[in-house]
Amino acid sequence: MTTPQHRLCVYCGSATGNRPAYAGAARALGATMAKAGIGLVYGGGGVGLMGEVARSVLSGGGHVTGIIPDFLVSKERMLDGVSELIVTRTMHERKMGMFERSTGFVALPGGIGTLEELAEILTWAQLQQHARPVILVNSENFWSPLIRMFEDMKSNGFIRPGFEVKLDVVDRAEDVVEAYLHRLSVTKDKPPVAILKDKL
Repeated sequence: MTTPQHRLCVYCGSATGNRPAYAGAARALGATMAKAGIGLVYGGGGVGLMGEVARSVLSGGGHVTGIIPDFLVSKERMLDGVSELIVTRTMHERKMGMFERSTGFVALPGGIGTLEELAEILTWAQLQQHARPVILVNSENFWSPLIRMFEDMKSNGFIRPGFEVKLDVVDRAEDVVEAYLHRLSVTKDKPPVAILKDKL
């Protein structure tokens, strides 16, 4: 299968959480991406929301790239049958591989790992090392406390003018593709991957 031009990196939990809406959002996102011909880049696991979104893309005939470090192959039950599977030595290699293969980023609900990945990709955008869309799926208001924290950081002077958090928020996973394409259409500055790689 040919790798699609557009590929969304999805950060999400290796658990499904305790609300059915979270898994529903993951499945809806995968179905919407597959229908739009947008590929998935994700952490390679078959459990939790990771597995839900990947299987949904695959069932819709879409392209899935899984990237997983070798020490998580068993723990996160590496998903067989993906279009492309990459096993890395370290988490750092995993994250850089996901970054390099993605044209945008989406965060579904998740735990500390999801938060860490989101914070890192937002920091790189804040420092103008990439200008790719970053979208939060605020299912069941999961991310609302974080959004409020960003607002508090700004009001308390820790996010200065010119360093705003570059982030789009949608309530429904079905709206991610539209938000992604809109952000691409209005974003002119697109620093190449090489800029970021040289500075890490």
